[in-house]
Amino acid sequence: MRTVRDVHARTVPAPAETVGALLDRLGSASDPLFPAPAWPPMRFDRPLGVGADGGHGFVRYRVGAYEPGRRIRFDFTDEGGGFHEATVRPLGPDSCRVEHILESQLPFVRRLLWTLAIRPVHGTVVEELFDNIERAATGRVLTPVRRSPRVRLLNRLLWDRPRAVDLPAAARLAHGAFPRTDFQDAWQMELLPGMPQEPEAWEGVLRGASFPVVGRADGEILLGKDARHLDFRASILVADGRVTLGTVARLHNTAGRLYFAVVRLVHPFMARMMLRRIHRRLALAAPSAAEREAHRV
Repeated sequence: MRTVRDVHARTVPAPAETVGALLDRLGSASDPLFPAPAWPPMRFDRPLGVGADGGHGFVRYRVGAYEPGRRIRFDFTDEGGGFHEATVRPLGPDSCRVEHILESQLPFVRRLLWTLAIRPVHGTVVEELFDNIERAATGRVLTPVRRSPRVRLLNRLLWDRPRAVDLPAAARLAHGAFPRTDFQDAWQMELLPGMPQEPEAWEGVLRGASFPVVGRADGEILLGKDARHLDFRASILVADGRVTLGTVARLHNTAGRLYFAVVRLVHPFMARMMLRRIHRRLALAAPSAAEREAHRV
């Protein structure tokens, strides 16, 4: 195995104490720095401190060293070991240097994966974190990072996928849509920090389909249409930190049953695709962590 080492640094025109205080909030509910929701948020099983276990996305690590306001070291918990570390060093009363170092020992295949995919994504995430430091500490970013075509493609490919769930009890409009339901399913995704929690923002999940809104109540919007052969309803529920796309249908006759026998073959794929597509679109359009911090202040 060989060691890979990656270093990013930026001079920020703000006191080290200001930037260090921002760094101390990494992984918290009010994290002003990690570039979520465009990327999976950093989360831990306890407040930031030595021993806190967590990570972001599929990258898992544990806090190995912590000097409040100055340095955080995250030790990778996979076989390759290694670490990534963020430090803040004063350069003067109104300037500091922020540095991020990653080191890990990787076998050939993982080193190849690092070179082709992980490194460009990692570099973008770190530079976007630096952008948030600069914006939160000074109110602006002089030269914000731009995502390359490769990074945008990898972001799309790595985006989370909806999981199948039972139609939540909170989807009362969907549950009460018909006296008899012949089909129902539901697909769910987690809301990331900064994503909209109003169900109206999620109506575009059925973009291109001419389904009118037939009901609104308690974080749920119900869309649907009736026809001779079947009645259809789509529920968009935003509750408990998740968005759920549910479907209920009532079949009327043989034509409806034959039609739906074909539709149900493609329906799961289409429902997952539509929910995942709008989830990513809304995440990329959401304000950055530093912009959310400015609204909190």
